[in-house]
Amino acid sequence: MNQPAVLFDESHCDQCACGEGLDFSFSFAFQPIVDAVNKTVFAHEALVRGPEGEGAMSVLSRVNEKNRYSFDQICRVKAVKLASRLGMESMLSINFMPNAVYQAEYCIRTTLAAAKTYNFDTRKIIFELTENENLSSVEHLVSIIEAYQEMGFSTAIDDFGAGYSRYKIMMASPPDLLKLDMGLVRNVHEEPNKQAVVAGIISMMERLGGRIIAEGVETKEEYFWLRSQGIDLYQGFLFAKPGFETLPDVNFPD
Repeated sequence: MNQPAVLFDESHCDQCACGEGLDFSFSFAFQPIVDAVNKTVFAHEALVRGPEGEGAMSVLSRVNEKNRYSFDQICRVKAVKLASRLGMESMLSINFMPNAVYQAEYCIRTTLAAAKTYNFDTRKIIFELTENENLSSVEHLVSIIEAYQEMGFSTAIDDFGAGYSRYKIMMASPPDLLKLDMGLVRNVHEEPNKQAVVAGIISMMERLGGRIIAEGVETKEEYFWLRSQGIDLYQGFLFAKPGFETLPDVNFPD
């Protein structure tokens, strides 16, 4: 992947040289996404936390229209920096705010520069789409996904099954990875209607050439049913809780 020449000054990170500064600080916890077939860690998702490990809402509640762009950019830099410091060998999944990305090719420059500064391979970065905002245009989301894929990044859609707009994205520009909504995963082993929906999503992704991540898996029963359907990638308390500024150990159920 060709990386544009971008000047990056680490000392300016918390003031965000690419936008307005923030009047609050934050860090990350990392939760593994595991490959159950090879019993390896496929990726770590960077989950925003307060500077002392406080919950995500203590940070996200302070994000607004004025500072959203700066927050999104600083998140990327901090996640890459911390992943590099921890010696992360797996993929790194970074959540991004679609409404903070006005032009994917321009807004990616700080990420590329940070990856170069901290010697983190950009081919190991997954950009995970989260839809916690009111989105004005599915076409805008599709343009971001397509641009990131063209640049060589992997892309993922979070909470699939929770909103119709995600299906519209799948029809226009399928991501590399799709994370099942936790509402579908919970007690799926004993709810036939959920099983039918999950089976349909699995079939869809097989035809589109992508992979599914079962998110929020908490019990062996959920896991074994999902494994019986051919899902290989998992995230949830059954395997590991998020580790604040650490890469937690992983448990693989028998």
